[in-house]
Amino acid sequence: MFDLINDAEIKILIGFCCFLSLVMLIFSVQGIKQDMPEDDRLYMDPLPGSLRSIWLLVNFFAFYVGDRMPVESLVKIGKQLQQSGLSYLMTPEQYVGLKVAGLCLGVIFFFIFMLLLGSFSWVGVFIGSILGFFLPTITLRDLKKKREKAIVRALPTYLDFLTMAVQAGMNMTGAIQQAVDKGPYGPLNVEYRKVLRDVKAGMPRLDAIREFAERNEIRELNAFATAVIQAEKTGASIGQSLKVQADQRRVERFQKAEKLAMEAPVKLIFPLVAFIFPMTFLALGFPIVMKFLYDV
Repeated sequence: MFDLINDAEIKILIGFCCFLSLVMLIFSVQGIKQDMPEDDRLYMDPLPGSLRSIWLLVNFFAFYVGDRMPVESLVKIGKQLQQSGLSYLMTPEQYVGLKVAGLCLGVIFFFIFMLLLGSFSWVGVFIGSILGFFLPTITLRDLKKKREKAIVRALPTYLDFLTMAVQAGMNMTGAIQQAVDKGPYGPLNVEYRKVLRDVKAGMPRLDAIREFAERNEIRELNAFATAVIQAEKTGASIGQSLKVQADQRRVERFQKAEKLAMEAPVKLIFPLVAFIFPMTFLALGFPIVMKFLYDV
């Protein structure tokens, strides 16, 4: 009887069993969901489609794994989420659950993929688990870098708004409010809104600005916060300090652009030598070689 079953049918059967196991896992998680606290997302950002489909599994691992992580690790993860702009998308426990869910899904997908190819290997399953586990970390790091670039790019514009508002007679809180209302929307706009929210909640303005810099850990924001705090404490002109900061940030941005422009020819050497030059020589030399062969 078993001799009548070929390899293709065995692979299909194993793949179907894996799919059935995944479905049963999802249903079992739904049963265990009754023991988990309800995920309150009233004040959280909406989930993207890629996360919404696995969010039940993420909450499952967040409850059974993330809650058992050391407090220091959760605080560190929370700061990373904040610096990446994801603090209102998921909690540190849910981020840990996302990594564990990625590990499990990576194992399942690579297992099915290799069975369909007909070349099963535990090394491939291990690679799938590593990719699934570290994919959230790589994504978080890329989002953090992109957010930092957006903040540094928008900082001179906001410093100009702050300078004009302060020189027009407003205090620092009113100037930040004007910059938030008139400036382009982005990560820096969100951060200034947090400063205003902290001030309205009763936090001293200088402490809110200091926390604004510590929250993001960006050199340009640290320089801005230091200049404002020193001007407030020493009685110096805040408008002049902001103007100097805006000019300095703008000069740094132009210098960085010039540096990238000068590095471009060096970075183009490898593509030229590896891809463009060989194809050029091939296009020029092929007719010559063929003519020489036919003449001989």
